[in-house]
Order: sequence, then C-alpha cells, then structure tokens
Amino acid sequence: MVKKKAKLIFKHNSFEVVEEGDYVLCAITGKQIMLKDLNYWNVDLQEAYLSPVEVKERLKRLK
Repeated sequence: MVKKKAKLIFKHNSFEVVEEGDYVLCAITGKQIMLKDLNYWNVDLQEAYLSPVEVKERLKRLK
C-alpha cells in the first residue's frame, strides 16, 4: 500500500483537505501522522504535531 502525503488547511476545530492523502508530517519530528490520528495542530503556523510533547517543544522554540 502506497501512502500519500495530504495537504491540509488547519482550522480552529477541524481541518480542510486540500489534496487527498493518508498522512501529514509532524513539524517537529518529521514523523508521519495518519489523518485518522491527527489531533494536534497550530492554526496560525499551519503545522501538525504528533502529540502534546511536540506542541510544547514548538511553543518553547517560539519564545
């Protein structure tokens, strides 16, 4: 099964699929996040995160 990277627009409570795919990449780790498992993102930065750990890391880097 070939996996394809999706292109999304992140909104406050959802995301819009611009280009169909199976996953997005975590902005911190670069690991694949399957769309069904995607729970963390930043609307302003338009970035996806694997878990709250990566969210915390991004916030730390922004300070």
